[in-house]
Amino acid sequence: MAISSRLSVRALSVAIASLSAGLSLPANASMGNLGTTYGVMPVDVATAQSLSMFNDQVSATYYNPAYLTKDERGELTAGILHSEQELRSANPNANGDVLSSSPSQHVLIGMKTNLGSLTRFKHPIYLGFIAGVEKYGKEMLAFDSQTTESGQFLQYGKEPLFLNIGGATPLWRGISAGASVRVTLDATANLDAVSTLGGETTRERLAVNAEPSLKTILGTSIDLGSTFCPESDCFFQGWETAFTYRTKSSASTTVDSNIIVTQTIPDPGLSLAVSTIDSFQPETFGFGAQYRGDSWRIGGSIEKQNWSELEQQFAGDTIKDQGSVAPGDRIQFDDILIPRVGAEYALNKNFSLRAGLAYEESPLKSTRNPEINYLDTDKIVVGLGLSATYDRTRLLAYPVRLDIGYQYQQLQERDFTLVDFDDNETSVTADGDVHVVSGSVTLKF
Repeated sequence: MAISSRLSVRALSVAIASLSAGLSLPANASMGNLGTTYGVMPVDVATAQSLSMFNDQVSATYYNPAYLTKDERGELTAGILHSEQELRSANPNANGDVLSSSPSQHVLIGMKTNLGSLTRFKHPIYLGFIAGVEKYGKEMLAFDSQTTESGQFLQYGKEPLFLNIGGATPLWRGISAGASVRVTLDATANLDAVSTLGGETTRERLAVNAEPSLKTILGTSIDLGSTFCPESDCFFQGWETAFTYRTKSSASTTVDSNIIVTQTIPDPGLSLAVSTIDSFQPETFGFGAQYRGDSWRIGGSIEKQNWSELEQQFAGDTIKDQGSVAPGDRIQFDDILIPRVGAEYALNKNFSLRAGLAYEESPLKSTRNPEINYLDTDKIVVGLGLSATYDRTRLLAYPVRLDIGYQYQQLQERDFTLVDFDDNETSVTADGDVHVVSGSVTLKF
């Protein structure tokens, strides 16, 4: 199994490197994820997630599961996402330093269907799922944890496994409700071995386990026209609102090892334990509204993300534990509000344009956090996209839809103080640019 293989190597390398090099055990991970950092499908990317609560594709399982009810047809979607980033940290007295330029590459697949036909009541019950895997499907579980002297960005990094499963049903006159779960992995590894000082091991015993962790996402959508005036025109015609709630979630990795080093560390050996989190997602409350005309729609959303909870998560993290740091230097986070606005215009029955804009405030409150040296800035997000519907499908019962989305993120300049392992300080200015391209093909059934 790929998960077991990767964790086997990681557990072994952590234990041996810690013994032979005599270094403090490093670990740190990015607190981002595909859905919140970029957007899941091209519509989400192109609108800077401003219309994601009103996207009837399978990405609704993450943004607003209630909107799975908007289209009665089933759906099969396949897509890719590629992001190029240049994240910089520059000393005013030196040239710019590019901290990260590695791309993120996801392959996505999702499906939605109506399970109502399985019951005698014929009441529609929609089930949907979406999965995304890094490196175009080649990497399901990757974990990179480290402390650093040169700084590292908070929200950009790999989050290979992105998986959501959910369902929804209409309730009454334009009101729908839905729920889904985000699946993350809690991985554990236990290693016992006898090693030489040269790193050669014998009598190894390794146990690996990766358990799914399910985190709830709730959503509701209201078509105000259908609710308040279903049989006549009124002011509410064309208006829709949505409310969503996502619980906090994170992936975690725990490694316990016991190593006996011949002629150096006798039985019972040296015990090493590491526990750290990855891809933390804060508790999030969201509200969205849109107005739909004959060939256009405009809307927006606002999210409240409770990042302050991450401080408590770090208290149980053996890597990010700030117990050895002076209270004034411990990492701090703010709860933030993220406004988004977007629009879509149908050029004709086959082509549609969409665009979006968002301003994302940084949740990182502290600008000096020794050992971890996180960097994060406010950012402006701009998106643009196109949809094309191909009607003349001779073999398929419904048209084929093609979507493409582009997004640019400009990370605003922000000053930080980096502290190296010898407590020397360096003033740097963090900024960056991120380019994202996403495409998908959707088949209805």
